[in-house]
This record gives sequence, structure tokens and C-alpha cells, in this order.
Amino acid sequence: MNLRKIYAALLTADLAAAEGWYTKLLGRGPDHRPMDTLVQWELFDQSGLMLSSSEEIAGTGAIFLYVDDVAAERRRLQGLGIVLGDDIAGDYSTLAQVRDPDGNLLTLATPPSRPFPPA
Repeated sequence: MNLRKIYAALLTADLAAAEGWYTKLLGRGPDHRPMDTLVQWELFDQSGLMLSSSEEIAGTGAIFLYVDDVAAERRRLQGLGIVLGDDIAGDYSTLAQVRDPDGNLLTLATPPSRPFPPA
């Protein structure tokens, strides 16, 4: 397999409402609207986020977003009406979670404090 790009794809009951919520979360609107049931954010050269109201494209799920400073993101998001749960001390990162309006779980995490063990 020669992977070129990966998207996290999450299902939403109300695409317009989800687009608004994720625009707040990510600090900007989507980059593409390839069809009426799909919006996409290009997050990095090889990854992105898709929201869709079509079960043929997406399913409910979870996504991890590594950020430099969970506390700073907590403050920014709270000002926008998105409230993260309490910090969770992990073995490698500090985590904070929130569910989007459709119940998809989002975890914000600090970059790992040390390398993960090999598989």
C-alpha cells in the first residue's frame, strides 16, 4: 500500500450545524465542499477531516488532535462555547475530551512526552 493521504471522517445529522461547531474548534472554515453531504478541512499535507451527513461516507467515531497546549485550547474553546472535560493525565500526554453535537468523541492531547514503545 502506498498511502498518499488520510482523512478522519465523522458522521453528522446536521451538516450545517457540525460545520459551524468544527469551524469554531479548528479556528477556520472548511477548505472544500465536494458534494452537498460533505465538507473537508485540509489539516496537513497528508491528513484532513471530513464531515458528512451520508452514512455511505462516514460513521460515528473518535479523533485525537495533538495540540501544543491543552490549557490554552481549553480557554479558547470555552470562549466559543465548547467545554472540554477535565484533564486526564496519561502515560505520555495530558488529554482533554469533548463530544461534538453528534456524539463523536474528540480528544485533545499534548505531544507525547517521550517516544512510544515499539510495536
